[in-house]
Amino acid sequence: MTKKTFLLLFTWLTAVTLYAQQDKSPKYSTYYYQRASLFESLPVTSEDIIFIGNSITDGGEWHELFNNPHVKNRGISGDTTQGVFDRLDAIVNGQPAKIFLMIGINNVPQNEPADTIAAGIRLIVQKIKQVSPETQIYVQSLLPVTTYYNKFYEHTCHWKEIPEINQKIKTVTEKEQVQYIDLFSHFVDAEGQMQKQYTNDGLHLLGKGYLLWKEIITPYL
Repeated sequence: MTKKTFLLLFTWLTAVTLYAQQDKSPKYSTYYYQRASLFESLPVTSEDIIFIGNSITDGGEWHELFNNPHVKNRGISGDTTQGVFDRLDAIVNGQPAKIFLMIGINNVPQNEPADTIAAGIRLIVQKIKQVSPETQIYVQSLLPVTTYYNKFYEHTCHWKEIPEINQKIKTVTEKEQVQYIDLFSHFVDAEGQMQKQYTNDGLHLLGKGYLLWKEIITPYL
């Protein structure tokens, strides 16, 4: 074997090894798989009201807020539209009574345009309708964010884009004939960012924020 042939073979083997390692890398975070595996083991029944989303949903003590054991939290911190779609079977196979969905803010740092985020939500809605046609679907708008705290800047720097994303989401709900819930207008300040009384990091909610959220959606429960 010549030196040149050896080098070519070595380069090829290195590339194959690196590709194999990349192919085996997890698609989502370890926390995603921890939560998703738990949700696969927990029952969902036709009496249940399910909250699906990312860290903002994950942080809510929904059954306590509504004093209802049938209200169940299926939020996962860091989740995206694709992540929700990929774990939807564990929820919709139980044919829940209602699903409240809020997802998309973690797609924004990936530079996904509003149309792409809305399309991901549409796929989620369509799958719910297909597998569990009796489930009432409530798609909630994204919340505003604020740059005030200089945290989560990869999210909060996109604050001007959120109204457009919400408009695209609303259009999806109209086409799919499901309920759209506007949370954004209740949390936004005069400049278009999250009111500081509801957050201490610009992205996630304080207790007062969850209480307002509860107040907004109570009529739909």
